[in-house]
Amino acid sequence: MVFDGKRMRKAVIRKTIDYNSCVVKFLENRKWFKHLDSRHGIQPDEAYAAEILPPSCMPDNPINAVTTKFVRTSTNKLRCPIFCVVWTPEGRRLVTGASSGEFTLWNGLTFNFETILTAHESPVRAMVWNHHDSWLLSADHSGIVKYWQSNMNNVQMYEAHKEPQSRTLIISSFSPTDNKYASCADDGLVKIWDFYRCMEEKTLRGHGADVKCIDWHPHKSLLVSGSKDSQQPIKLWDTRTGNGLATLHLHKSTVMSIKWNQNGNWLLTASRDHLLKLFDIRAMKELQAFRGHKREATAIAWHPIHENLFASGGSDGAIMFWMSGSDKDVGNMESAHEGMVWSLAWHPLGHILCSGSNDHTSKFWTRNRLGDRMRDRYNLN
Repeated sequence: MVFDGKRMRKAVIRKTIDYNSCVVKFLENRKWFKHLDSRHGIQPDEAYAAEILPPSCMPDNPINAVTTKFVRTSTNKLRCPIFCVVWTPEGRRLVTGASSGEFTLWNGLTFNFETILTAHESPVRAMVWNHHDSWLLSADHSGIVKYWQSNMNNVQMYEAHKEPQSRTLIISSFSPTDNKYASCADDGLVKIWDFYRCMEEKTLRGHGADVKCIDWHPHKSLLVSGSKDSQQPIKLWDTRTGNGLATLHLHKSTVMSIKWNQNGNWLLTASRDHLLKLFDIRAMKELQAFRGHKREATAIAWHPIHENLFASGGSDGAIMFWMSGSDKDVGNMESAHEGMVWSLAWHPLGHILCSGSNDHTSKFWTRNRLGDRMRDRYNLN
């Protein structure tokens, strides 16, 4: 029994995923092993557990970062759908945005509850950090945008989309300079904002229906948006002039999520037609279509270290892992959630994946232990 400050209760042993040991191991090895070829080989046996390294130290082995091992389920006291999840830049905490309008902070090592904030008065639909990791931007169902410092202090708020029909507001990643960001909503508009002046700079018109997703190119003035419009499902925009550059007809149904790869050349899309598609903007052609989801594909997330690895979530609660160039998935969890997967977020080190779902839970997934079988029937326990 232990005293928790209020009462005596039974001690709880929490599963802890501590990345410090593998980082220290890499720092020790770095002095002796100058090249990747000279490091110790790792065999699928528990005896080699001490040789495990972070994903960033194994660039030639992206399969090592496939996180199909279930760790923990985190649930708010007020049970409600989790629309967005995002890690803090240093990876110590996870922030979840719920339909109740609350931010919940979870510990990044033991995954226990830390604190809860009343952030918005309507469901939180999007959260994104700027490139300098100093500001967090959040948007809600009523069109309100809020600025948060890294200590979760709210310093600014304003209404971005005022039209009555602009219900769901989504914000993209920041521009490469962090001076601007883009937003989209159910009114079919894409807007570019000056972050520091809190002023709208341009309104991009071209979609004929709800704009569901948007993303800013990692190092160019190029914006991509995906919508419900079957005539113009995906559009590329020049943010300097506000003109549309191209229309991509990759899907036959609503585009639910769209993400640039960190290399700036690949564009990944997820749609209600059950497909994921990879597009190369250099050749302006589709590179690959990923088939495997039995229901609508709703969420995608590129791995932060391995540029050819990504995860996807579906409306049936499935989470799948894919590599560019491979036709089949490299890992999957068909019953990861009991409801739609709304959001996926990788830990900055790439060894943990968090998923937020319509079943009111946030779940944490990590790399398999040495010797575990990825498709073991007990892998979700």
